[in-house]
Amino acid sequence: MRVRQARLALGLTQKDFAGALGIVQGFLSGIETGRKMPSDTLLIALTHTYGINREWLLQGTGETFKPPTSLVTAGGRAPLLEVIPESLPQPHNYQGDFISVPNLPAGCYAIVCYGDFMAPTIKDGDLVIFKPGSEKRSGDIILVNNRWGEPILRRFRLKDGEIFLAPDNPAYAPFRPDEGTRTIGTVVEVWRKVLL
Repeated sequence: MRVRQARLALGLTQKDFAGALGIVQGFLSGIETGRKMPSDTLLIALTHTYGINREWLLQGTGETFKPPTSLVTAGGRAPLLEVIPESLPQPHNYQGDFISVPNLPAGCYAIVCYGDFMAPTIKDGDLVIFKPGSEKRSGDIILVNNRWGEPILRRFRLKDGEIFLAPDNPAYAPFRPDEGTRTIGTVVEVWRKVLL
C-alpha cells in the first residue's frame, strides 16, 4: 500500500511512524503489506500528522504530500494556551503557538490535557479544543477553573435541577461547583497523538 511509500519518503522507521500515529508497529506492518485496512480515523491521522495527500493515499492520484500551507487553509487556527487568561475569550497580544486543525469553528482555543481525570475519553497529553461562551448541555465536557483557579476538564451533569461536574475516570468523585467556579468553555474536539 502507499502508506509504506509515504513512510519511506519521510525517512521514518515503522516504529517511529506507528508511534506518532498511536498504533502498534505490527498493525502498521499489516497495513503496509495489505493484510489490514486503515480505519477512517487512521486515514485522518495520516493526512494531518504527516501531511499525506488523502487523494493520493486512497487513489494514487495527485502529489504524495500536501503543500505545508494546506492544513492552515483547510481549517482554522487556534491559540495553544499554556495559561488560561482571565480576559478569555479576548487574550490581548497573544504571542504563543497556534495549532491548525480542519473545520475548526471560529473563536476556539487549545490546551494540552494533563492528568487522567477524564480518561479514557481524554488522556494525559491529548490536545483539547474548546470554545469559550458556548452553551453547555448535560453530558458536555467543559473546561472550568477549580477553587484554586486551575483549569480542569469535567463532564457537565444536570440532575434534578442540580449541577455536578463529573470526571469520566471512576477513580475520582464528582463535585458541585461553588460560586468561585468559572466555566471557561465547552470542549468541541479532542486530538490524540498530535505532533506539535
